[in-house]
Amino acid sequence: MEVSLDLKQRQSEEFPSVALSHLSSSSFAADLPDSCDALFVADHSGVPRLRFTQPGSPDAALDLDLRITQIFRLGPVELLVVSEGSDTKNDTEELSSIACKVGFRTEDVTKTFYSAFQQWKLGVINARTGEPLENGSVTASKSKFDSKIEASSAQMYFHYYSQLLHQQNMLQDYVRTGTYYAAVIENRSLFEGRVVVDVGAGSGILSLFAAKAGAKHVYAVEASEMAEYARKLISGNPSLGQRITVVKGKVEEVELPEKADILISEPMGTLLVNERMLESYVIARDRFLVPNGKMFPSLGRIHMAPFSDEYLYVEVANKALFWQQQNYFGVDLSPLYGSAFQGYFSQPVVDAFDPRLLVSPPIYHTLDFTCIKEEELYEIDIPFNFIASVGTRVHGLACWFDVLFNGKYVERWLTTAPGAPTTHWYQLRCVLQQPLYVMAGQEITGRLQLVAHSAQSYTIYLTMSAKMWGPGADQGGILQTSSGKLELKEPYYRLSQPQPYVSAQDQQTLQQPLHSQEVSPQMQEGTGPSVAMQSNQNSLSLS
Repeated sequence: MEVSLDLKQRQSEEFPSVALSHLSSSSFAADLPDSCDALFVADHSGVPRLRFTQPGSPDAALDLDLRITQIFRLGPVELLVVSEGSDTKNDTEELSSIACKVGFRTEDVTKTFYSAFQQWKLGVINARTGEPLENGSVTASKSKFDSKIEASSAQMYFHYYSQLLHQQNMLQDYVRTGTYYAAVIENRSLFEGRVVVDVGAGSGILSLFAAKAGAKHVYAVEASEMAEYARKLISGNPSLGQRITVVKGKVEEVELPEKADILISEPMGTLLVNERMLESYVIARDRFLVPNGKMFPSLGRIHMAPFSDEYLYVEVANKALFWQQQNYFGVDLSPLYGSAFQGYFSQPVVDAFDPRLLVSPPIYHTLDFTCIKEEELYEIDIPFNFIASVGTRVHGLACWFDVLFNGKYVERWLTTAPGAPTTHWYQLRCVLQQPLYVMAGQEITGRLQLVAHSAQSYTIYLTMSAKMWGPGADQGGILQTSSGKLELKEPYYRLSQPQPYVSAQDQQTLQQPLHSQEVSPQMQEGTGPSVAMQSNQNSLSLS
C-alpha cells in the first residue's frame, strides 16, 4: 500500500546538476543539454511534472507529465526515464516515446530522486481516478505489469489471446509448435522428475509437452480467460493433466508453492520483442527459477541486413496517392498528402521475402534470457555496419529473429529467417522514405533503436548512412543519410509469400507499382526453400 503525501504545500523539489542523455530520437529530446537541473513541480492544473532546465534558463529543455512517465533503475547512480510526451518545441500535439538516462553524483542522491519521483507521481494524482488525493489517503500499489502497461492495451491484449481462433493460428504454425515439441521431447531426460513453470501458457500445449516428457509437475500460468480453456484441454488428457496445475493470473503477481527447475514459454512477438512479453519471461525467471535452472528458450537473436526492393518501395509510396486528389467531391485532399506519406512509411512491413533481396550479409544482436535484466529490454540500441555486395538502391533494413533451446543433449533453433519455412511471425522490413544509393564494396553504417512504450510495443528509430567507398575511403565521410521513425505496434501486414527474385538492375527500371504475386511451387510454405540462408556475423551462404 502507498500513502499519499500532502504535496500541495510543496511547490517544487529540485535536483541540481544531473547528467542527461537521450536514448530516443524525438525531435526535442535530440536537443537536450548534457548537464541540467531536474525539477519536480505541480502545474496550475495540479498535474505533477518533471522538468529539466539549463542553469540560469527559465525555459524547460524537457517537460514530462509524470502521469505518463515511468522510471527504472539502470545502476547505482543512473536511472532510466521513459515517457509518452508531446513535442512542445514544435508546438505539435503528436505523442512520441521519450527515453532518457539521468545520471547522479552519488548513490544517495539517486535514491532520493527515485523516491521523490514516486512520491510526486503517486502523491499528487490518484492512479485510478486521475483526481487529486486528500492528505493521508491510501491507494493500492500497482503490480509491476500494471505500472508500465496501459490498462486499455492490457485489456485488448488479454482479450485477443483468450480467443480459440488466435490460439489455433499459433498451434497451426507447425514450424513453431513442432520445434517446441522436438526441443522438449529430445531433451526428455532434462524434464523427467522436474518442476516446470509454463509462462503465458495459453491453451496449455507446452505444459502438456512438458508433462509428456516426464515433468514431475507443471504450473501453467495464464492471465487471460484462455486459462479456462487450458483447464478443459488438460482435464481432457488425464494421463498428463494430473501433473499440471493451471494458475490464472500474471506472472508478476501470482504465487507458486515451489520453485521451478525449468521455465518454458513462447514469449516472442514480431521482431522478437513486440508485446513486451519477454519482460514477463525475465520476471518469471527472477521469481520462480532455481539457481542454474533451464529456460526454454534460453536466448534470442535479432538479425538484420539492408535490402533492395523497388516493388515494395513503390507500393508503400503509392498508398498515399489518394491524398493527392484536388477535387474529391469538390474537396482538395492534397494538404494531407505529406502526413499520409509519412504515415505509411511509419509502418513496418510484415511479410515473407526472398533472401536474395538482401544487399549484404546479415548481422545479429543477442538477448540472453538467462541473465538479461528486465530494464535492459526497455531500450535496445543496435549499431550496425555492413558492406554492400552489389550496387543498388537500399530501401531499408530487413529484420528477423531466432531463439535457441539449449538442452542438455540437444540444441535446437527456431528461426524466422527469409528462405526458411515460413512462420506466423514472417519477417519485418523497415522501409525508408529516402533510399540510399550504394556501390559494391561501399560501407553502410547506422543504428537501430527500439524504445519500449506503455502500449506493449516499441517505437523503432532507424538511421542508415552510406560512407565513402573506393580508394581513400578511410579518410572519407558520410555521403548520404536516411532515417525513419516506425511504430512496431502498427505494422503493414503484407503477408505475401516471397515474390520472384528480381535483379537490382531490373528493379530500377520499374515504372508501375506491382502487387504481391504467386510464387513458384518450390517456394511455397511447407515445401522447403529453394534458397536457404545461414545468418551470422560474417557470412551469407546460398544453397
